[in-house]
Amino acid sequence: MSCESFEWQPIGYLHGGGKYAAHAPRQAAMADNQGYIELIDHPGLVEGLDGLSGFAMIWLIFVFDRNLCWKSKVNPPENPTGKKIGVFATRSPHRPNPVGISAVVLDKIEGNKIYIRNFDLLDGTPILDIKPYLPAADAFPGVRAGWRDELKECEITLAFAGDTKAKVDFI
Repeated sequence: MSCESFEWQPIGYLHGGGKYAAHAPRQAAMADNQGYIELIDHPGLVEGLDGLSGFAMIWLIFVFDRNLCWKSKVNPPENPTGKKIGVFATRSPHRPNPVGISAVVLDKIEGNKIYIRNFDLLDGTPILDIKPYLPAADAFPGVRAGWRDELKECEITLAFAGDTKAKVDFI
């Protein structure tokens, strides 16, 4: 890797979501949560939000601040083979540079707070940047998705023991 370095400063922090990695949804599209980003007190940041409220979704660029190391190969949870895959072919948080992106629903903006839904970040996650989601530029339905194209839709059967089945049936 290069000897160059970059210094980044968060523009804000997420409030909401779980505190530990196991609490984070696998992907934002699978989440059902609410929270907000609070921008730090810095000249121009709130002004920089002008025009953003008209977008339904935004991209968050953030830091995986709870990862202490990276791995060149990982075993994603969706991978039924158990064979490790290169980190760059996954969305694993275990990256050489702990930077993540996530498309989230934008609810509203009030002052220095950006209210969002359906995110896969943890409480306190540092936010590096925010960009508008542009459907014409950011969505590419039907394109190849590498090893994920080989996954078959699977159905998981759950078996309940004892009186649990009766309780589930009641619900």
